[in-house]
Amino acid sequence: MSKTSKSRRTILGLALPNIPWEDKPAGCRGPVWRYSGNPIIARDALPTSNSIFNSAVVPFKRGFAGVFRVDHTTRFTKLHAGFSEDGLRWDLNPEPIDFICNIPELKERIAGYDPRVCRIGDRYYVTWCSSYYGPTIGLAYTTDFKKFHRMENAVLPCNRNGVLFPRKIRGKYAMLSRPSDKGHTPSGDIFYSESPDLCYWGRHRLVMAAGVSNWQCNKIGAGPIPIETTEGWLMIYHGVVQSCSGMVYSVGAAILDRDTPAKVRYRTVPYILNPRTPYECVGDVPNVVFPCAALADADTGRLAIYYGGADTVTALAFAQVDELIDFIKSNSGLVYDGRS
Repeated sequence: MSKTSKSRRTILGLALPNIPWEDKPAGCRGPVWRYSGNPIIARDALPTSNSIFNSAVVPFKRGFAGVFRVDHTTRFTKLHAGFSEDGLRWDLNPEPIDFICNIPELKERIAGYDPRVCRIGDRYYVTWCSSYYGPTIGLAYTTDFKKFHRMENAVLPCNRNGVLFPRKIRGKYAMLSRPSDKGHTPSGDIFYSESPDLCYWGRHRLVMAAGVSNWQCNKIGAGPIPIETTEGWLMIYHGVVQSCSGMVYSVGAAILDRDTPAKVRYRTVPYILNPRTPYECVGDVPNVVFPCAALADADTGRLAIYYGGADTVTALAFAQVDELIDFIKSNSGLVYDGRS
């Protein structure tokens, strides 16, 4: 059986024939490899940008659209919409998103950190780290990436990394998040929540705690929208370790149960991507790879993973879903045993 045939049954989704792609280079030993043209979005791609990173993209019409974190030269952080024909060359709107908001308490409290975009039905839902007496999860929707309608915040502060599932589970909307303390969190774990209407959230359950291995011992957070596969939900996530010179952000992957996503079936003990290149190691925040989006082609099993480098630029990496799942299952650990 060919890899293409196997992959067609692995991803439970749609074909994406125009997915950005570059074959795995000779000598690459891991399941994930970097795009040779990285970074795909430079820090100064807009006249007023200090940095553009930790952003989310989705298929849209015949190409791609996305919501991008832009730290301006004022060092205020805003969300900008952008469009691309090939997922590599991006045209970003120079003006920040002006959310349509009829909620007075929230209208003036719209920070814009680390967005994710999830299509459910005919709407594209945007979640991001907003501000309401501390970091919280903002929620909005759009149908055209021109008008964005602000909704109620999903949760109380303090919380980050709100990531929706692309379909209802047992009749409920579902979301991953990372509740934590005020400020730049010293620790944090991934939780699962459900909602009947995207407004009221409950049935909160622990999914994964920081630990298992040193690169993810300080805190963890969900990254791209989970990808549904025959093995379960493929969740790509970031993990953090406190080193002598500061925090180091790396990338891991896990498989969650399809019917009960709070249950972890497999979780990588080693990372699948960590800071190694100059654009990942040198920038406003050194030693950071932070994934926020992943495109998937059900026909070929190809994955394109968008991530921020050193809190400064946007980069792209690739994987084959079958190879990545095999790596997760072969290198899985759910409990820290002191040997890894």
